Amino acid sequence: MRISVILPLFLCPFAWASAANAAAHIHINLSTQTMHVQSSSGSYSWPVSTARAGYSTPRGSFAPTGMQPMHYSRKYHMSPMPHSIFFRGGYAIHGSYATGMLGQPASHGCVRLSPGHAAMLYQMVQNEGGRISITGAPPRSHYYASAGRGGGVHYASSRGRSYYGSGYAVADPFAALFGGGLF
Repeated sequence: MRISVILPLFLCPFAWASAANAAAHIHINLSTQTMHVQSSSGSYSWPVSTARAGYSTPRGSFAPTGMQPMHYSRKYHMSPMPHSIFFRGGYAIHGSYATGMLGQPASHGCVRLSPGHAAMLYQMVQNEGGRISITGAPPRSHYYASAGRGGGVHYASSRGRSYYGSGYAVADPFAALFGGGLF
């Protein structure tokens, strides 16, 4: 009788410790522009956008340092960053309304994903905690303007963009509606 009472009390701290160590494992591959998540709720693979030419996304292993359901970037014109999970200074994993750009480098260094996936990831990290690893090298991209030898500017493909408003191409419908820097 005494063993049946003592044994559960002895095992309870070990069960609590293993639950406390369970965390969502978030792996971002810069080469493939994908995020793989392993959590107690399942395994997921999603396209992301990381740093475009001229910017960088830090590589390494990180723990979340802060979370905000909605953050507005003071550095980049109060851009909305829904479901932000900060992991190194101002770097964060967050939702982006520019979903046409997912799967290719497009950010100033943050890891962008669709708003729905960002909400799911945010909930997982809020419930379980998280570990973030970022590996790989960003792919070379031909989506940026470059000066040619003739002094003119040559623009690359606008793949992944949609047309809104007055016939100009934008990646973010909010930019078309609210004048996101096209003036």
